[in-house]
Amino acid sequence: MRILIAEDDPAIASGLSAALADSGHAVDRVARGNDADAALHDGTYDLVVLDLNLPQLDGLTVLQRARARGESAAMLVVTAREGVSERVRALDSGADDYLVKPFVLEEFAARVRALLRRRVSQGIPMLSIGRLRLDLAGRRGWNQDAALELTGREFALLDALLSRRGSLVSREQLIEALCNWEQDITNNGLDIAIHRLRRKLDDTGVTIRTIRGLGYVVEETAAGAAAAGQRRA
Repeated sequence: MRILIAEDDPAIASGLSAALADSGHAVDRVARGNDADAALHDGTYDLVVLDLNLPQLDGLTVLQRARARGESAAMLVVTAREGVSERVRALDSGADDYLVKPFVLEEFAARVRALLRRRVSQGIPMLSIGRLRLDLAGRRGWNQDAALELTGREFALLDALLSRRGSLVSREQLIEALCNWEQDITNNGLDIAIHRLRRKLDDTGVTIRTIRGLGYVVEETAAGAAAAGQRRA
């Protein structure tokens, strides 16, 4: 999933960005409120991590403008402002959660998972095809009942492919799902990631078919369809 971090403290922003990227999320970072406002106006995000004490345009104004435009991304406010009135103002302005600095990374990660679970539950919380099951909110996968060991990048690839099951997914769409503003993925890097993912899908009844010059399609193999039929029976 794509996440925007609006935080002017470089150390905090780097730590949060690294933690989210390790979980397979594509993360963009801004340090000023006007840049956060522009990013939300021009881009699409699943979650925004928003500091209130941003320069040029404060975080509360960014939040209010985003909600006024109909922005549906989950909003997690992280700030040193701990007063009850500050919490109430942020929540009434459209924040989904409020975390006071300093905080431990484990709590931050848990709140992110909770917000993304809530967001995913409004759509399709579990994707399945063949013997493969993918829990989008929990960032977990299974081959039948056996846990499937996936890196963050591999999970993001599967998410992008399965979310568009039955449709062609271009290389550009996959790269967009994997990269952020600060770190691009090369075409060679995408090829390597797909190759490794295919090896892990060998026994799941799922294959990633290449449409030369256009992109990829995730498909159920004959064995996967048979296994799915047996489960339904």
